Amino acid sequence: MRERPILFSAPMVRAILDGRKTQTRRVVKDRHIDAAPPACFFQWLRERCPYGQPGDRLWVKETFFDTAPFRDAPLFESRATPIAYRADNEFIGCHKWRPSIHMPRRASRITLEINAVRVERLHEINAADAKSEGIEGQFEGGPWRNYQRDGHWFPEGKDTAPVLSYRTLWEKINGPGSWDANPWVWVIEVKRVEDSK
Repeated sequence: MRERPILFSAPMVRAILDGRKTQTRRVVKDRHIDAAPPACFFQWLRERCPYGQPGDRLWVKETFFDTAPFRDAPLFESRATPIAYRADNEFIGCHKWRPSIHMPRRASRITLEINAVRVERLHEINAADAKSEGIEGQFEGGPWRNYQRDGHWFPEGKDTAPVLSYRTLWEKINGPGSWDANPWVWVIEVKRVEDSK
C-alpha cells in the first residue's frame, strides 16, 4: 500500500466530509493517449495512474492555517486542534489561509482509500457518477447546483441535470472551455477510511 497527496477545493472537501463524494476525475497527462491502440494501452495506462492503485491511500490537501502562534487570542484559545480548515467556514475574514499545495501530511485530516481506477473521456460521465463526484443538491433528488451562477439550480428529476451541474463544477475548477475539450480523465473511486488526526 502506498500513500500519496491529492488536492481538493473547499466545496469538494465538504462533499467528502458529508459522504457525497466517492469519485474524482483528473486529466490524464500522457501525450500518447490519443494515438495508442485502445485495448492494451488502457490496461497499461491504468497501471501507471499517478494517484495509485486499488488499496492505495490518498491524503487530502486543503486550504488551512496553523492557529498555534495565535493561541492566546480569544478567537483561537478554545480550539481543540491548532489546525483550522477553510472548508469548515470558520474565520472567514482570516488572512492567514495557506493554499492546499502547502499543506504538510501532519495537518491533513482526511484519508481516502482507492477502490477502483479507470480511464475514460470526460463526457462519458453519467448521472450516477456526477452525483458521486459530490455535486450539491437542494434535496436528495435535486435540483442540482449550477456552480457558474450563484443561486441557480438545474431541475430535479432529469437524468441530464446532475451532468449539467458537474459540467459547471468542472469548468469552475479547470477554466472556460475545459469541458468542451473532452479530455481523457482518470476516474478514481474512493472511500473515506479515517481521519488522519
